[in-house]
This record gives sequence, structure tokens and C-alpha cells, in this order.
Amino acid sequence: MLAVGAVSLLSLIGLVTISLNEKLLKRVLFLLISLAAGALLGDAFVHLLPEAFSEANALAVSLVVISGILSFFLLEKLLHWHHSHGEEEFSPDHAKIHPVGNLVLVSDGLHNLVDGLIIGAAFMVSTEIGIATTIAIALHEIPQEIGDFGLLLHAGFSRAKALLYNLFSALVAFLGLALAFTLGEMYAFITPFIAAFAAGNFIYIALADLLPELQRTEGKKRSLLQFLVIIVGILLMVALVAFE
Repeated sequence: MLAVGAVSLLSLIGLVTISLNEKLLKRVLFLLISLAAGALLGDAFVHLLPEAFSEANALAVSLVVISGILSFFLLEKLLHWHHSHGEEEFSPDHAKIHPVGNLVLVSDGLHNLVDGLIIGAAFMVSTEIGIATTIAIALHEIPQEIGDFGLLLHAGFSRAKALLYNLFSALVAFLGLALAFTLGEMYAFITPFIAAFAAGNFIYIALADLLPELQRTEGKKRSLLQFLVIIVGILLMVALVAFE
């Protein structure tokens, strides 16, 4: 519950956004997106998948991983859900792509529901994996929440309402946590499959959402820096293995 609460409070990161100018914010997002991509890939391949394969049938786990990837693909298709990252989020032209602020809140609420489910399942596997998963999700949430805040402002929300509604959307994660605990208590065997599903989600977010944003980066120095920060994110997840 503390982990979900901490991640949910990241929805208030918009308070920091207000104090930053656009140019500085873009520079920070560039690094945060790179770190998040590495952490998500690291958590999926270093923590979640090894644990899932060790506890359940390999074929079944593989199919669940694929379902996790495809489910997020469908969410983006059906809800026009695009994580708010990159260097275009704070321009008026980009805001026209998301004319309905409520869609941002609904899609983000679904995402937070899955986050709560993922964190709960990870802690049921072990405390160490739960911490690693929480860190990976938090690193991803920071740039996403900053972007969501910017989109809500462009959609016509006041700063106060954007912060408040974004917080309400984030608190949906506690419902996902309760669902994870309920399923875990009723069907202990389902935990590794939830971990596998989460791994699929993480892989999709990193490869289909974050890395394409980073591909638009120009300049050798910036490209090298983003690659190094991605590696740092992966190594952060590898380092947590020592505590398992």
C-alpha cells in the first residue's frame, strides 16, 4: 500500500512542472524517458520473467507475455491512448491530437489500475521484486504524469483541476492493488501469470512508446547520452538482484 501510495503521489508532479520553463522541462524529460525505458526493460527481463518462468509452465507464461503486449496495443487502438512523453507534448499543435481531456483521465485511470495490479502481484512474489517493480513504474510515471498534466492544461483544465483530477485518476491504482490481493489469495497459482502479463506491458511500453520517442533525438552527444542513461536504468534493475 505504501508503494502504490508513493507512485500515486507522483501524479502531483505537475506542481514541479509549473515551476519549470518549457526548455528546461524538455531536457529533463529527455533523461527521464531514457531512464524509464531502461528500468522497464530491466525489470521485465531481469526480475519478472525469470520469476514467472521458474514458477509456471514456460509455454503458458510465454502466451501470457504476448497477451500483455497485445492488450496494451489494443488499449492504444481503442482508447487512442498515447503516453504523454517527448518534446511535442507542450505545443498547442500536439494538444489538438487529444481534444478531449476526459479521455486522458480515463485511459490514465486504466493504466493506473494495471499498475496497482502489477505492484500487488510483484510484492506477492517477493519484497525485493516488489521494490524493483515499484521503482520501474515510478521512473515511468514521472515523465508520463508531467506529460498528462500538460495535456490536461491544453485541453482546457485549470491548473488546480488538472492536478486534482490527475490525482483521482492515480488513486485508481489502489483498486488494482485490492484486485491483485484478492486474486492472489483465491488463486495462488495466478501470481506468476500476473507477473508475466506485467512484463508484457512493460516491454510494450518501453519498445512501442518510449524508445520511438527517443529515436527522434538528433545529435551524436544526445543520442549517446540517452543510450547511456538507458543502460543505467537496466543496471539499476540488475543491481537490485543482489537484494533478492
